[in-house]
Amino acid sequence: MLRKNLKAFDQLKLEEARTMQTIDLSKDWREIELPESLSHILANCKSVVFASTRDQLLSLAVGGKREGIFEVAYDIPGTGRVVEATVAVCKNGLAVNYVEPYMRRRDPECLVVGDDKPTDKNRYIDLYGEPFDRVRDETFDWLIRQNLVVMVFMLGNYGPETGRGALLVAPENAGFFIGGLADLQGMIPADKAPLSFQVRCVIYLAPPFRHTHFSGKQVVVHNRLDSLHEVFSYNLYPGPSAKKGVYGVLLSIDEDEQWLTLHGSTVQVVTPYDNVTTIMHEGASGGGKSEMLEFVHRQTDGRLLLGENTVTGEKRHLVLNQGCSIRPVTDDMATTQTGGNGYLMAADAEQAWFIRLNHLTRYGTDPHLEAITINPGEPLIFLNLEGIPGATCLIWEHSEDAPGRPCPNPRVILPRRLIPDVVDGEVEVMIRNFGIRTPPCTAEHPSFGIVGYLHILPPGLAWLWRLVAPRGYDNPSITDSMEMSSEGVGSYWPFAVGRMVTHANLLLRQILETPLVRYTLTPNQHVGAWQVSFMPQWIAREYLPRRGIAKFQPDQIKPARCSLLGHVLKSMQIEGTFIPEWFLHVEKQPEIGIEGYDAGAGILEQFFARQLQKFLHPDLEPLGKKIISCCLDHGTVQDYEELLPGDEVTAYQQISRLQQQLQDKLVKTSR
Repeated sequence: MLRKNLKAFDQLKLEEARTMQTIDLSKDWREIELPESLSHILANCKSVVFASTRDQLLSLAVGGKREGIFEVAYDIPGTGRVVEATVAVCKNGLAVNYVEPYMRRRDPECLVVGDDKPTDKNRYIDLYGEPFDRVRDETFDWLIRQNLVVMVFMLGNYGPETGRGALLVAPENAGFFIGGLADLQGMIPADKAPLSFQVRCVIYLAPPFRHTHFSGKQVVVHNRLDSLHEVFSYNLYPGPSAKKGVYGVLLSIDEDEQWLTLHGSTVQVVTPYDNVTTIMHEGASGGGKSEMLEFVHRQTDGRLLLGENTVTGEKRHLVLNQGCSIRPVTDDMATTQTGGNGYLMAADAEQAWFIRLNHLTRYGTDPHLEAITINPGEPLIFLNLEGIPGATCLIWEHSEDAPGRPCPNPRVILPRRLIPDVVDGEVEVMIRNFGIRTPPCTAEHPSFGIVGYLHILPPGLAWLWRLVAPRGYDNPSITDSMEMSSEGVGSYWPFAVGRMVTHANLLLRQILETPLVRYTLTPNQHVGAWQVSFMPQWIAREYLPRRGIAKFQPDQIKPARCSLLGHVLKSMQIEGTFIPEWFLHVEKQPEIGIEGYDAGAGILEQFFARQLQKFLHPDLEPLGKKIISCCLDHGTVQDYEELLPGDEVTAYQQISRLQQQLQDKLVKTSR
């Protein structure tokens, strides 16, 4: 036994030594094991540059210019030269603008699966009537005819010793795209790559194929091989093609290793009394993840605007002299594990954040973000903003999709190293909040905008919200125009490649294994007839940490009139000021009333019923089937609590029993 342990120790030390040793890939790329197809491309292309510095990539992004505008263009057979995007050299960075408004937001249907492994997504062969092989080979042939750049990085927050290395192979003139992914995932200088570097993923960028093969549409093909995940990005918008392409690869790894990369922002909130509470905010695109990391927006007189009534024009304010301080942890992609202590452990899977700016429409709305982006200390990459060469790119000056119609999806890529008080490493998540964009609701025009300022969810109900993941109202991040549709399981389903039931089970097991985590729900945009922006989640961020670990007592909460909304607070007080009752109990708004509320509840219930049917799969965990059946049978809040209690002590007892049942099932299956 001792000899065996010593051998394992020696092997570990050898791996550590290999990790510390480096190789210059620009000279010795043949010394590492690369996919055969990639080796062929690199050996035969017109030229190849292995990226070593960020300045190098930013220079490529503007064709070596120091001023003016650079056009990212390609020759399209039968069409001629097509300009995909322009890049302006501004004082504080590069302003990228796409010529087509369609390219300024993510197409939610862009992901296609090119392999024959298990999936619930659209397969290439089903959509296009042939296997992906021919277009894959044509992509490689096109890349061989280009001047290329190769960028080296690690997937998520994996270390070099894990074998989770990745490469981006792109045409030289797409420097802004390469630089954006280098910021988001953290570039490894090619001349300092770890000797132990192993390629788990390759992203191939071929923008002209959008026109030559896919009728102008955004298409991203995931092709899972036995030991390699290929991503073919056929457009230049980095949302689906770079950032979410990597997310899809991480989710595939999660399926194999039985953990999850959640779609959520995470923040440590420090109250004026020095209590620290860690909150994760999940939800579909546009659900308020980036906003959860922003300081609460104040009026010019310092007050908070709780809401403005869309019918009467009445405004309600709150005076909050001292808000909580915030320490950002994750913005969008959170690597999570269940640490065995009852809480969820989370760490950032990114090195930069893709921050949406559509709610910043004037100077002074968010002084903190404005200060960082105006004087960043190093050039930033902006998208869909009116950047004038030689001037400062301002985050409230959004490009227009049409005269008088601002682009709803302006962005900035902000490296974590520039963010004040950012937290590195793992944190314990105590509260998981789910955000939803809600429309206005009145008795004359009922809608699902009946969600109050803050709801407390039993764990089983919290799981259901993560299955249906409403995309919500007036979503700025995607091209979909439907008022209410589903983002899919986990709210990350648009980026996943496998099966929905697999992720439903992983999410349920995660909830079972973190019994101390509490679950809440907040809306944004509207609460009934009141326009509220993101104030409900900011108020919840102030209120919940002030309560600390204290449990809600029965006399403090009651079941919502719509059981899908869990519990509502009977009252809510912050620093001695009560939040108006109708912000909590939406049915008490005179513009809505009981009849309007119930009509909105019916819309929400029908949506849940439609979306949950697809999860009634033989492979779904038995407990999951019971929770879904409870919803379809119009169960009460108490019914959900009995299936999976939210009380910590009771939860520990029941979860131990459920975990043992699950373990017994896994043992029987393995036999």
